[in-house]
Amino acid sequence: MRTLVIGDIHSGLRALQQVLEKAAVTRSDRLVFLGDYVDGWSEAVETIAFLMQLRTTHNCILLRGNHDELCYDWLAGDKDNPVWRQHGGKATMHSYSQLDERAKLEHIAFYESLENYHIDEKNRIFLHAGFTNLKGVDFEYFSKTFYWDRTLWELSLSLDPNLSPEDPWYPKRLTHYKEIYIGHTPVTRIGKTTPQNAANVWNIDTGAAFKGPLSVMDVDTKEVWQSDPVYQLYPGEKGRN
Repeated sequence: MRTLVIGDIHSGLRALQQVLEKAAVTRSDRLVFLGDYVDGWSEAVETIAFLMQLRTTHNCILLRGNHDELCYDWLAGDKDNPVWRQHGGKATMHSYSQLDERAKLEHIAFYESLENYHIDEKNRIFLHAGFTNLKGVDFEYFSKTFYWDRTLWELSLSLDPNLSPEDPWYPKRLTHYKEIYIGHTPVTRIGKTTPQNAANVWNIDTGAAFKGPLSVMDVDTKEVWQSDPVYQLYPGEKGRN
């Protein structure tokens, strides 16, 4: 069984279908989705519907991203959030405008079913963004940190590569898990379009909401599959650019 981790989709269903085909995904694979399924391209409803169907046939672990919570807040409470609308929410609102009330309730239930993190049998942790508690996720006081934090990635990037985990100055946050898989902060911010590793943290968000591709990685072999740059699959759309 392969464990495949999938980066932030941001309503780019065409990219998701393309990269799953490239990775030759089968029902024996475990698929870990890191969240941010919506907000960006035009197919928010179609992306969620695809994931809802996929988890009935495949072994899917679906994690919660900050954009998923923002969309849920709007769907469940009709909250007006101008900042969200400016960061991809407007396209999501338009996508949902044609959905009937029964289907909306099914989508609300989907968002409610998302997990904040997953730890596998090899002590590898998967979550959308990060955590701040020095003792690990079980001691985190504020659950929103799991899908909003950026400090874990910033910490791993700034770490001296010559520093050993046994060193007393080594960050305790990074010592509890064999590997940490996150999305949330696009690696395009550091000029990259492939999954990036710093310390024991792997960032799989390769900028699908902007000008990058959507990525899938085998966590055991580190083999990577990528879609075309997602903006090329949605001509005439801006995404979050």
